[in-house]
Amino acid sequence: MEAMESKDRCARDDTGVAAQDRMFVESWKRVRPELSRRARRLADGHLDRAEDLLSATAMKAMLFMRRSPELMTDPDGFLFVVLRHVFLDNIRRQQRERGVFDDNVEADDDRMAASTAGVLSQSQRIELHEQLESVVSAVRRLSRDQKQLFGMRFVQELPYPTIARRLNINQALARKRVQLLRARLRKAGDGASP
Repeated sequence: MEAMESKDRCARDDTGVAAQDRMFVESWKRVRPELSRRARRLADGHLDRAEDLLSATAMKAMLFMRRSPELMTDPDGFLFVVLRHVFLDNIRRQQRERGVFDDNVEADDDRMAASTAGVLSQSQRIELHEQLESVVSAVRRLSRDQKQLFGMRFVQELPYPTIARRLNINQALARKRVQLLRARLRKAGDGASP
């Protein structure tokens, strides 16, 4: 009986991919080329940095989709949001490290520093997970027009003139709407932090 229940919980298809992972795999395959281009752009053309961004994005997105598949209304767009968060986290970490470490001091083992640079502590992972859940939940509660605006600005990264033209409004109003949307999502993300 227990074996049947665990088999139902995992619900694997004939390829061996769990039902929870299927959504991630299908979405990843669909958006991988565009996601790679965006990662290269964020990494200023450095392929190794872009691959690091993609790897971290894949891990975080897959873990979140496994834990909260019911929150996924737009998995393709979610991957772009996670990539953006990973990129911003890297920038913040680099800024913190610059403030903590003295650049004039030679490191004994650069390989050791590089291997620990991408590792998050348990509390950081929990905090990131809570922030992502809060933002995803906030996006789900947006009106249809707000979701459309979110997609244009934060997923497609369209410039303000294009957004204004598509919404038939002036650029100043488009900027204001995006500013209000950003503040709402930031508040949702900050609300998850202790």
